Amino acid sequence: MVSAWACENNLVLGQVKTDEKSNEITAIPNLLEILDISGNTVSIDAMGTQKEIAKKIIDNDANYILAVKGNQPQLLEHIEDEFRFSKQLEIDKNEDLGHGRIETRICSVITDFQFIEKQNEWMNLRSILRIESIREFKNSDKEKETSIRYYISSLKNDASYFQSAIRSHWAVENKLHWTLDVGFSEDASRKRAGNASQNYSVLLKIALNLLKNEKTEKQGIKGKRLKAGWDNQYLLKVLKIKV
Repeated sequence: MVSAWACENNLVLGQVKTDEKSNEITAIPNLLEILDISGNTVSIDAMGTQKEIAKKIIDNDANYILAVKGNQPQLLEHIEDEFRFSKQLEIDKNEDLGHGRIETRICSVITDFQFIEKQNEWMNLRSILRIESIREFKNSDKEKETSIRYYISSLKNDASYFQSAIRSHWAVENKLHWTLDVGFSEDASRKRAGNASQNYSVLLKIALNLLKNEKTEKQGIKGKRLKAGWDNQYLLKVLKIKV
């Protein structure tokens, strides 16, 4: 399943099932086709960093932030060269302290390209981005962890905007996939026959949308789900049914 997640609204907007002999590359355009993305920014993992997908996003009056990894080796090499030689970087630094660690994220942005060949093939390409993550552990012998990730974007914003937008992208993992597994045991599901798995996935995401946007109960999704099963009044509140 390929899902579209609205970060600011905590909502699953839609999903498309990949064909048995296909992958996300063919499913993402189908998902974009059924959504009204006009005026929004679409962020996608490296699998979706394809010229046709970038074009479809722009054609639908939206913008993109796309991760770049080894599946686009030439583009990745050119981006690395840009950051190796460019002296015109805009930088935003952010530090997080918590859970026994210090995490530093440095977002660097280049808007004046010199080494990216065939850049016109990536529709409306205006910015390339680098995120350096440095994770240090307090009161621990674990060594410092460092990672570097690259992105392309049709936007021309400051580094602090991209820092926030890219961090928000990971909400699809933390607030959707992880929550479906912990709150609904989705990964353990054995539903396989016919369309059962796809239909069940739709129902889980409807339930997740409802539970995430019920704000009066101050506990996790699993606890809210149990309370909705035990307490009919709370269930009606989740379903927004007035009696």
